[in-house]
Amino acid sequence: MTTTTLAVLVPLLPFLGAAAGLLLGRTSPGFVRPLAVLPPLASLVLAVTVAVRQGGGQAIDAHTELTPTGSVPIELALHIDGFAAFVAVLVGVVATCVQIYSTGYLRDDPRYPSYAALVSLFTSAMLLVVYSGDLMVLLVGWEIMGICSYFLVGHYWETPEARAASLKAFLVTKLGDVPFLIGLFALATDAGSFRITSVLGTVASGGLHHPTLVALLLLAGVAGKSALFPLHTWLPDAMAGPTPVSALIHAATMVAAGIYFVARLLPVFQASSAAMVVLAVMAGVTMAGSGLAALAQDDIKRVLAYSTIGQLGYMAGALAVGDRGAAVFHLLAHGAFKALLFLAAGVVIHASGTNSLAVMSRMRGLRNRVPDAYWTMTVALLALAAIPPFSGFFSKEAVLGAAEHVATGHTEHAPGAAGWIVLITGMVTAVLTAAYATRLWLLAFHGQGTEAPDHGRQPVTMTAVLWVLAVPSLAFGLTYGPLPDWFDGRDLTPVLTTSVLGTGLALVGVVITYGAWRHTTAMALRVPLGAVAAHPDADAGLVEAEAIASHEPAFGDVAYVPDPADPGRLLLGPLHRHAAVGFHLDAVYHALFVRPVQAGAQLVRFLDREVVDTYVRGAGALPRWLGAAVRRAQTGNVQTYVSALLAGTVVLVVAAVLVATGA
Repeated sequence: MTTTTLAVLVPLLPFLGAAAGLLLGRTSPGFVRPLAVLPPLASLVLAVTVAVRQGGGQAIDAHTELTPTGSVPIELALHIDGFAAFVAVLVGVVATCVQIYSTGYLRDDPRYPSYAALVSLFTSAMLLVVYSGDLMVLLVGWEIMGICSYFLVGHYWETPEARAASLKAFLVTKLGDVPFLIGLFALATDAGSFRITSVLGTVASGGLHHPTLVALLLLAGVAGKSALFPLHTWLPDAMAGPTPVSALIHAATMVAAGIYFVARLLPVFQASSAAMVVLAVMAGVTMAGSGLAALAQDDIKRVLAYSTIGQLGYMAGALAVGDRGAAVFHLLAHGAFKALLFLAAGVVIHASGTNSLAVMSRMRGLRNRVPDAYWTMTVALLALAAIPPFSGFFSKEAVLGAAEHVATGHTEHAPGAAGWIVLITGMVTAVLTAAYATRLWLLAFHGQGTEAPDHGRQPVTMTAVLWVLAVPSLAFGLTYGPLPDWFDGRDLTPVLTTSVLGTGLALVGVVITYGAWRHTTAMALRVPLGAVAAHPDADAGLVEAEAIASHEPAFGDVAYVPDPADPGRLLLGPLHRHAAVGFHLDAVYHALFVRPVQAGAQLVRFLDREVVDTYVRGAGALPRWLGAAVRRAQTGNVQTYVSALLAGTVVLVVAAVLVATGA
């Protein structure tokens, strides 16, 4: 079987599995789990085969015209280079692990058949984006992921949080997709084709007429899909969905799509220095802001959500300095350890019965209840904090090393300003990442208080995949040597300067957070959980709940009630209450967008009811009045009709005489 045929089957098999799952889910429930697991597993095997055959050499290209358009052709095209081959394997690994994990996690869920089918469709759409060589076909997968995320995030639609989160995810990403679509049309107009190779050829020959405008339009869509500032606010709220969905979205699909798109079309963005600086600013704000926000979250899944945003900032930073090899390297490493973090968090939540780190911090011995989750999550958190020799160290150092090269003028792949922005914010974020990773580990697994509840052993399907993902979380970083042969050939070896600084700053974050935890734990042992107001350090400024007033929860601030045992409160000080609600960005969007739209809707309703409806009612009233007047003359009495006839005759005779006399 040819490599092209195998590549076509990679996204096709999960799609067929999704279709079969939807058709047979109710009539043949025994087929649901095999149809959920086997197609992505087979797709993974084929993706590995395609990667081996591609071998990091010449890209595999194949295309056929879908239909004559009369202008810019749309083609079903494949373009598989080293980037595509590796990312497809990542998608297959994470999707298969998520499906296996879900068979245990959602074993009693009545809507599991539709859930499993949507996860397979989600996987198929991401694989289509990865392998597609045509921008319009890529857009199909891009939008299918958007609608799948809407349904999966809203899986628990009975709860208002899930309904609001799914709607918010859909609307915020669509806000970026509109300019994104315009940018795609502009690219195709200049290149005369939607083929990615044709677009890149046009850029290389200087045929792109408005590179800055096109790049900024495309960045809007990337910011929405990959949760970069300022369109990142949907991702923390998406935690209302099932935990395996969070793992899939955060590790291998949806948010990875935007980063992969920029990596694939990086020359388009490099054609504009302004666009590269804008991307660097977006990356810097995303990294630092999400790090501060993660340090203030109480929900374990929201901590990991803001962590994802920060790591996406690192990937965007690597792209902003023109090194897509470092960006995809970090995307691959992050995909493994972030999937592991979410799936392990699901085990912890199942065992403790809560998402709250404050409640977990009052449970003793939780790590003994879930030893698999404890050890594997420790590995993943070390990778997240970029502690050597875990995978996150090598991939993050590749990003910082690339930024240092640009900042010091050793390369001209990007403006020097972009290099300095990414380097400085990346170093700051290294401290913050280590701090919130340490905080999560201490609060979740080293609580002081009552004995943790015992819900028995977790299903093997949930714990086995944790160890599978722990392997790349630990060892994948060591592939920094051969990976350049698959990518652009740029060296991914850690740079001594940034390695020492980055690791040193990470260790500082670990030590400071541990010291703050020891201090706050000693004080909080005297304060019952919930009695925050009784704490000697609490004041009116700290003990507050920011109510969601006159607008939907999806666009409002979450409640802020700090726990005295939280080291994040001590580390952030007065900044904590602002970081806990995402620096009020949702409130800003509500004021800038939601309220004007609501006011416009009220104006339209007023005009419709009071102006248009009044005119329509008036237009109907006049004939009604005339009809009523005429109806009064129709009495049915013959004498009345004869009398009227005679009276009319007399009137006519008199009128005729008067006219004759006047004549």
